[in-house]
Amino acid sequence: MTNRYKVIWSEIAEHDLERIIKYIAIDSPSNALKVLNKIKKKSDALYRLPERGRIVPELREFNILQYREIIIDPWRVIYKATGKNVFVLSVIDSRRNIEDILLDRLVNRRS
Repeated sequence: MTNRYKVIWSEIAEHDLERIIKYIAIDSPSNALKVLNKIKKKSDALYRLPERGRIVPELREFNILQYREIIIDPWRVIYKATGKNVFVLSVIDSRRNIEDILLDRLVNRRS
């Protein structure tokens, strides 16, 4: 029997996903729906084996090892497994600089 985790989306991650989908929907509502379903399906699949994601490389450099990510090209879904929960923390465009995004969020405390 495999361990099952509860996948919980943070407010920030939900906001990230909403912004992505709204942006895509400007040009193609049908594509936006496909992207939404793809990101949600792959993220929600973390209920089994959340360790499958890699440790976030930019954080690994600073010996911060508790955050993992799955790549759903071109997006990076960043999460943390704690106990029996998997917290989806951010959905970030991989073409952007993650350090800039995290710094902006820490300084401006955006949600």
